[in-house]
Amino acid sequence: MLKEFLLVTALFAMPAMAIGEVGDDAAVKVVLESYKQALERRDLSGVERLFASDNEVVESGKVEGSYADYRDHHIGPELGHFESFSFSDYRVAVRIEGGIALATETYRYTIRLKGKPDVIERQGVATSVLKKTDGDWRIVSMHSSSRTPKPKPPVTP
Repeated sequence: MLKEFLLVTALFAMPAMAIGEVGDDAAVKVVLESYKQALERRDLSGVERLFASDNEVVESGKVEGSYADYRDHHIGPELGHFESFSFSDYRVAVRIEGGIALATETYRYTIRLKGKPDVIERQGVATSVLKKTDGDWRIVSMHSSSRTPKPKPPVTP
């Protein structure tokens, strides 16, 4: 886990051309991981660079518009009410089709609201389409949804 974290951290810090050299699958995963980390930090500064200029975000049955619209009118204000936002059981599968990448992420997330004892837990999935432009992968379309997870079966001795 530490090794993966260090790899992602190193890749995130690399110039865009160097990221392309590590392989397209890994570069796409770095883009998605960078977005996930920004959500967990509750700081979306600079995240727009992960998105293509002609992007669209869809969340749980609603077209949110561009990432800028989504950030300014939905996820940005929401994050201001969160004490913490964390992901677990994260998995990502990437398929490259020429200059297009198709990615499916599955995960659980936990939200703690400021000043509230309740914890919000959800099981989620996101499908993203990224395109490679001038050597960089950018998100063109992101569609995510979530639901209340089913209770885990009791552990028997």
